[in-house]
Amino acid sequence: MTNETLPIVALAQLYRDRADCENVFDEIKNQWGWAGFMTRDLNRCRIIARLTALFYNWWSIFTRLAQPDRHLEAITSRPLLLQAVGRLVTTGRRKIIRLTSMHALADQIRLTLNRIGQFLNNLTRTAEQLSAEAVWAMILSAAFIKWLRGKVLQPVMHGDQVLFQLS
Repeated sequence: MTNETLPIVALAQLYRDRADCENVFDEIKNQWGWAGFMTRDLNRCRIIARLTALFYNWWSIFTRLAQPDRHLEAITSRPLLLQAVGRLVTTGRRKIIRLTSMHALADQIRLTLNRIGQFLNNLTRTAEQLSAEAVWAMILSAAFIKWLRGKVLQPVMHGDQVLFQLS
């Protein structure tokens, strides 16, 4: 219910936006285990809750690098991107991780992981000249390119915190 006098199209969009927000909490609770631990020690509980949120955020950024145009839920993206056998190959000064996937979509997964790998390799070439904050700004700009509409984030110091703003 609402006391707003909105057109039906705008009202429908508000309900879709609310459902999207609720889906995130449902995913964190049911697929990341946010609701699956109990302790009487409040500090431990807070640490685990924060770690779960941190891992969720990191995975969301990683999957946005794979699919910038949509959110990939953990229930489908983890088996898709994590179930592979890895082998470290060292040649000269280079270390290469070789992944072998037995997934039915192995070709699609290979292309996706290669695209992410190329992005990170290009970033590594220029990262020596950048601050850690600038590197994060580049990663976040690439991951959320759809939301940012191609604009690039710039790190800005605010006291002892780093904030990101559109350039």
